[in-house]
Amino acid sequence: MTDLAATLRHGLADALAAEDWVTDPLWRGAVEATPRENFLGQALYKPSEPPGPTTWTPVRRDSIAPEDWLALAYEDTTWVTQIDGILAEDAPGPLTGAPTSSSTLPGLVAQMIERSGAAPADRVLEIGTGTGYSTALLCHGLGEHNVTSIEVDPHAADRARKALADTGHTPTLITGDGLRGHPGGAPYDRVIATCAMRHIPYGLLRQIRPGGTLLVTLAGWSFGHGLVRLTVDDNGGASGRFLPGYTSFMIARAHDRPPHGPFELLPGERRPSRIDPAILDDWAGRFVAQLAVPSAERLGLGTEQILLDVATGSQARTRRAQDSDGWTVEQRGPVRLWDAVEDAVETWQRAGSPHPSEFGLTITPDAQRVWLGTPDGPSWALPI
Repeated sequence: MTDLAATLRHGLADALAAEDWVTDPLWRGAVEATPRENFLGQALYKPSEPPGPTTWTPVRRDSIAPEDWLALAYEDTTWVTQIDGILAEDAPGPLTGAPTSSSTLPGLVAQMIERSGAAPADRVLEIGTGTGYSTALLCHGLGEHNVTSIEVDPHAADRARKALADTGHTPTLITGDGLRGHPGGAPYDRVIATCAMRHIPYGLLRQIRPGGTLLVTLAGWSFGHGLVRLTVDDNGGASGRFLPGYTSFMIARAHDRPPHGPFELLPGERRPSRIDPAILDDWAGRFVAQLAVPSAERLGLGTEQILLDVATGSQARTRRAQDSDGWTVEQRGPVRLWDAVEDAVETWQRAGSPHPSEFGLTITPDAQRVWLGTPDGPSWALPI
């Protein structure tokens, strides 16, 4: 099995290089050297096929042939390892629920590390240890003494700590809220977040040296995502552009939407919609709409979108018009959610409906604003 695992690791590295997921020999070597099978624990979850709610079925390592487990480990696939806090090895059987920890596809992990600019001698803080696989890649490339990783979930943290020790890695591992960083190890040259955030905690930014970088996925309750690389300045702020591609991560638990029970869609003011609601199913369109209504949770699909404002209880609901080829929107509450979405989407469409890589983010001690095109272009405030 040792020879097979090595062959599969090299095959994975070759595949990632061929697809330009990894281009730096340092990180390709890390992929070739790191046994991903060690970081999947004793089980993982496989999702059911659509349609219908996703059912997560645990696949236990000891229930399949060793070569089949290795084959799973070296797929360039994200394997969910925890559902609603239940590790796959502890699951009594198939579950429904939300993923809360995973082993992200290796190509994205390697690309994230490269995009952060991490290089030998850099001190790196990783937010979201997860299974520990990405932490092991960092240790291989930078040395354990330069790597600090934080995991909020104690069960996932314990499992990652064991996996890292078993593979000979001894980075600084912290169990706690990664959004607070780890001031004891600051300042860092690079901070890499493998969870998404609604805004950048200012205290975290202050733990990065001037000229250092933060790589993080900006996300929200409408499920828009954009990966941004920020460079810290000398004045307590940071700025940078969103990057090409399509990157999404689970949102940090402290930034996740508040739970709520059943809700009722109440009557409101109805009018024609100026935009096709299905634009919110587009990656960039959804990102733009979320900027406009950052405290709204998005439900629905296609022409039947539903927005529920967590802060005020405001609602918006769209549907196809019965007597025309257009759409209608019904709104109620103090915040006219769809008005704000229409304004933002039309601004974006006038600019040519670009990918989020045409946007940037500027942070000062007083505000965080996402802008389109240039820092003095149209902009939207993040919720801080």
